[in-house]
Amino acid sequence: MRFLGNVLATIIGIFVFFMLFFFGIVIVGAIFGSESEVVTVKSDSVIELNLDGIQNDYAGKYKDPWVSIFSDNKSIGLVDIINAIEKAKMDSDIKGISILNDNSSLGMAQSKAVRDALEDFKKSGKFIMAYANSYSQKEYYLNSVANTIYINPVGDMDFKGLSAEIMFFKDFQEKSGLKLEVIRHGKYKSAVEPFIANEMSDANREQTTALLTSVWNSVVADISKSRNISVIKLNEIADGLLARTPEMAKSQKLVDIIAYEDIYHSAIKKALKVKNDDDYNKVSITDYAQKIATTSQTFDSTNEIAIIYAQGEILSGEGDVTVIGEGSMRRSLQEARKNKKVKAIVLRVDSPGGSALTSDLIWREIELTKKVKPIVVSMGNYAASGGYYIACNANSIFAEANTITGSIGVFGVLPNFTALATKIGINTEQVQTHQNAANYSPFVPIDEKFKAVTLESVEHIYKTFVTRVAEGRKMTFAQVDSIAQGRVWTGSQALKIGLVDKIGGLDDAIVKAAALAKVKSYSTQNYPEYEKNLNDLFANLPFAKSKAAFIKEEIGEENYFILQQVKKLQARSGIQASIPFQININ
Repeated sequence: MRFLGNVLATIIGIFVFFMLFFFGIVIVGAIFGSESEVVTVKSDSVIELNLDGIQNDYAGKYKDPWVSIFSDNKSIGLVDIINAIEKAKMDSDIKGISILNDNSSLGMAQSKAVRDALEDFKKSGKFIMAYANSYSQKEYYLNSVANTIYINPVGDMDFKGLSAEIMFFKDFQEKSGLKLEVIRHGKYKSAVEPFIANEMSDANREQTTALLTSVWNSVVADISKSRNISVIKLNEIADGLLARTPEMAKSQKLVDIIAYEDIYHSAIKKALKVKNDDDYNKVSITDYAQKIATTSQTFDSTNEIAIIYAQGEILSGEGDVTVIGEGSMRRSLQEARKNKKVKAIVLRVDSPGGSALTSDLIWREIELTKKVKPIVVSMGNYAASGGYYIACNANSIFAEANTITGSIGVFGVLPNFTALATKIGINTEQVQTHQNAANYSPFVPIDEKFKAVTLESVEHIYKTFVTRVAEGRKMTFAQVDSIAQGRVWTGSQALKIGLVDKIGGLDDAIVKAAALAKVKSYSTQNYPEYEKNLNDLFANLPFAKSKAAFIKEEIGEENYFILQQVKKLQARSGIQASIPFQININ
C-alpha cells in the first residue's frame, strides 16, 4: 500500500509541476508578448478599413492588472476606430483609406458615426476607395461615402428598403401547453404581443412602419448627399430593385467601376504612384487604432471630461462591456463626481433596456451626480426603455437620427406549464400557512389575486418611469404618457416630441459637456473600470473560450445568436423596462 501511495504522490506531483509550468509560461508570454508587438506605419500607407469583429463602442478596462494581462489586449472599441480615423486625417504617412469587403456587425447608429468620421477624413483631400464582392444595404450605406466604389463583376447589390418580421405564438402555447402569462402597461409594449395574439396589432404595425420609415429616410438622405442622387430616385431604385446586378447598380450611379479586386488594388497603386508590380504599404484599421491608443499624448490642460459607457442589457451585478450593471455604473459616476479634474460627464448609452430596478439605481446615481457636475447623454444604436430611463434626467441628450429610443413602458412575463403538466399526468398541490404565502409556481394556474398584485407593481413602476421622464425633460405627466405607452421612436422622431435635445454623435455631446462646464481645453477619460475576479480571469484563457467557439461552429452564427437571446431571457428577473424587439439591418 505504501508503494502505491508513493506512486500516486509522484503522479500528483508531476501533474502539479506541469500545471504550474504551463501557467508560468502563459503568464510570462502574456506579459512580455504584449510588450513586443509594435505597430509600425510606413510612409505612403493606406488604411484597410475592415470592421469585422468590432461590436462595442468601448472595449473596456479593468482595475485588476492581472485581468488586463489575460484579457485580449488588442481589443479595440468603435471609439478607438473613430479616433484613429480622425488622427489619420492629419497623419502625413497615411494617404488614403481602403474599405475592402467590409462585413461588420455594427448597428445603424454606429455605422452612421463611422460614416461621419470618413466624411470628415475626405476633407483632408486624401482618398477613400471601396470594394466588395457584394453589398448588403448596411454595407453599402457605409461604403457609399467613398470617392470611388467598386463591385465584383459577378457580385450583387441588396438595395430594396427595410422590412420587419415578427412571429406569433398564441396558438402554439394553447396546443403545446407551454404558456407565458403576460402582465404589461403600454398599448405599444409589443415585446409580449407575440405571446398574447396571433397577428400584429394596429398599434404595433403603426409604430413599426413609422420606425422603419424613419430609419430608411436617414439612410437614403446620407447616400443621396454622397452619391448626388435624389432621395426620390433612390426610392425608385429600391422599389424596382433597379440595382440588383453590378451593371444595373452602375447604370443607377450607385457604384462607379465594375472590376475584379486586382484592378482595384492597381487603382490604389496608381493613386500612390507605386509601380504595378510592387506592393503598396498598408495597415489595418485595428492595428492603426492600437498604435494611436498606446501612443502617449500630452495635454496642456488638467481638465477632464469623463465618458462613461453604458452598453448592453441592463442587469443586476457588476456588469462588463456587454452588460450594464449597477456596480460598475454607480462606481464610475461616484469616481467621476469626486474627481476634481473631471469637470463634466458624458454618458454614452447603447442599451435596449432590462431590469427596472437596476435602471432606477443608476438613475438615482445620475441624479446625485448632476447636482455636482453637468451630465450629457450620447445615444448609440439603442437607448430604449431602461436605456432611456438612465438617460432621461441628463442636462442634455444627443441622439443619432437613426437611434432607437423611447419605449417608455413596463412588462412582466411569467412562464406557466400547467396545461402541459396535466397532459403528461403531473399534478401539483400547494400547502401554505397564509393566504399569500406560496410563491408563484409555473405548475399551477396563475392566481388572479397574484396577477392583480403583480399588475399593481407594473403600474407603479410605469408611473415612476413616466414621472422620472417628465421631471427630467420638463414635461407634464400627461405629455409624457401620450408619447410613452411603450412606443418606440427613432432619434429624429424623438427630437420632434421632446425626448432628445439634439441630433449628433459622441463628439457633439463632448463639446456640449465642455460648454456646460465652461472649459475650453480638456482631455477625455473613459469609464468604467470593471472589477473582475479569478473566475473571470481564467474564463478569458483560450481553452476556456473554446466552448462558445465550438457551439458557434457547430450550429452556425444565426442559430448561436438565437441561443444567446434565449440565455438573455433566462437571465432576466423582476419587472422589465426593455425594448419590445431587436432590429438587425443587413
